[in-house]
Amino acid sequence: MDIKMNEELKELLADTLNEGLYQIIISNARRKEEAFKVKIRPVMLKKELLFQETVYRGTKVFHENYKGTELAARIENYLLNDFKQCEIEHTIEKATVLSSKKGKITVKRKQHAKTPDAAAFKAAFSMEHNRVKNHLLKEGIAVPFLVDLGVQNADGSIVRSKYDKYKQINRFLEFIQDVLPALPTEREIRIVDFGCGKSYLTFAIYYYLHELMGRDISITGLDLKTDVIEKCNQLSRKYGYEKLRFLTGDIAEYDEIDTVDMVVTLHACDTATDYALNKALKWDTKIILSVPCCQHEVNDQIDCEKLQPLLQYGIIKERMSALITDALRADLLKAEGYDVDLLEFIDMEHTPKNILIRAVKKNKTDVIEMQKERDKITDVTEFLKIETTLQKLLSCKDF
Repeated sequence: MDIKMNEELKELLADTLNEGLYQIIISNARRKEEAFKVKIRPVMLKKELLFQETVYRGTKVFHENYKGTELAARIENYLLNDFKQCEIEHTIEKATVLSSKKGKITVKRKQHAKTPDAAAFKAAFSMEHNRVKNHLLKEGIAVPFLVDLGVQNADGSIVRSKYDKYKQINRFLEFIQDVLPALPTEREIRIVDFGCGKSYLTFAIYYYLHELMGRDISITGLDLKTDVIEKCNQLSRKYGYEKLRFLTGDIAEYDEIDTVDMVVTLHACDTATDYALNKALKWDTKIILSVPCCQHEVNDQIDCEKLQPLLQYGIIKERMSALITDALRADLLKAEGYDVDLLEFIDMEHTPKNILIRAVKKNKTDVIEMQKERDKITDVTEFLKIETTLQKLLSCKDF
């Protein structure tokens, strides 16, 4: 390792491993068999400042507490041997550390334009060991768009009736946080949000990526409701979000841009989700985040004699059809060269529409494996006697 770069990393850790730290996220593992992410946050135990390390390995999570000097050595080892990226968020600054294959460390630091109010910070970043969920958007610190959208009060407290929405927004930002390493760093990040509606999450994405993380991004929100779009544009101008705009339009017909890094489609009704996914594939989009909504297509088609004992119950048939639809969407994305996960968006008691499809384009694709995925899809759909809109769109694609 370059000695100068090593000293820069040591200096960064010396400056940030203290009570002003919010969190450290170490990601982009070098090997699949290793842990895929490490999160670090400060905790106060018996009046001693320690740092809790949370290691995500497969489906398991491991916790351990360390002193600052011990943790600094562990972080350096992680970046030399196991991970390629580290994001540090502190009250004074935010920093990114990148580690190359040859062990070259690049440190980028950026101080915040304004240090948060001390009292608000103390309320938001309490370091009790069993503290409440450490959200990316903090209780006690007012965020303009959350106040205007009625999620927060002017003092930063959460409106009780909107607490589920507040949790949903933070949960979604965690998904954004996880895919940050896959987004470009050398140029503007282009994002399209199909069916943006009132745009709680669209504003949240812009605020998190641009205001908190300092990334150069542009976001276009698209929806059919003219009055909603006008309101969103008014708010965007009010906050000075120069690269956040909203348009009235239909997903299937939108063709204003031809290069997009991330497509977001949340609760687009029925087959509108399929048109959004198809558009993302035409753009060869790096990241797709989709939460499908009402799904009637498969429910109207499915006709499988062997499953009749299950399908005779209307509510079971409806739920099975929705799950089959989402599973097929995930499989079709795999067949187009994506790594795909189906994740729980928010808790079941908040809404039954709680499956998020997260797809990240692979750097290298295996044509044989992609064809195997297509063959499996054909077998399943023929067995169930169904054909989804996304299948139809992909069967006649010209890209």
